[in-house]
Amino acid sequence: MAAQKKSSSADTPVLWERLERPAAAPRASLTPQKIAAVAVRVADAEGFAAVTMRRLATELDVAPMAAYRHVAGKDDLWALMVDQVMAELAVPEEATGWRDVLRGYAMASRDMVLRHPWLAQLPTLHFVLTPNRMAAAERQLAALDGHGMDTDTMMAAFRAVNSYVHGATQSEMALRQYMEDNGWADGDETRRALAPQMTYLMETGRYPTYRRYALGAARKDDAAWQFETGLDCVLDGIAVRVGG
Repeated sequence: MAAQKKSSSADTPVLWERLERPAAAPRASLTPQKIAAVAVRVADAEGFAAVTMRRLATELDVAPMAAYRHVAGKDDLWALMVDQVMAELAVPEEATGWRDVLRGYAMASRDMVLRHPWLAQLPTLHFVLTPNRMAAAERQLAALDGHGMDTDTMMAAFRAVNSYVHGATQSEMALRQYMEDNGWADGDETRRALAPQMTYLMETGRYPTYRRYALGAARKDDAAWQFETGLDCVLDGIAVRVGG
């Protein structure tokens, strides 16, 4: 993951350093956290594209330049939004085994994306470093530590799970959007609409294994089961590395 870019010079403090510095005077009326909360609310309701500094100023009932005193630009805004929703990730403290911890964060992350679909649209999610995101990473890496992996392998295992979560949730949200755009209410309607293409391809005889899946699968529309089963496949692979 890339570090948070400094805005204009090497001496300019990064966003999180600025936020941790004590303010010269309290400004309860407008804070970065309040801006982030409103941005998340707008993105949840209308999509990520609806979040602009002008729209936020309107929602907050402030002049557009007032928000820029707290948020330097879109990179800062994205980071604040990601940090805001990452605070929702909750894995019980009693979960200490590496598999329980990584699985818990993966399941919670999927739920988080379902609540905040705009996360799947964020172009730089993998590279947004925030305190809450780092805290989640730290706990997962700490759970993997001490199982015989060097630090590079430990990070690779952590990233394998997170990459699976990112890819699977993006695919799930993309399918939902595709169905919505086409007015298809469920999986059955979607399959009926795509049937002419699928029928032709299956009748070529080139895809016998896929045909067996298409005719016999019972969980085509069970996104939660698909996610959990794929996740367990990834975790099983890590288990081979750590010996259980």
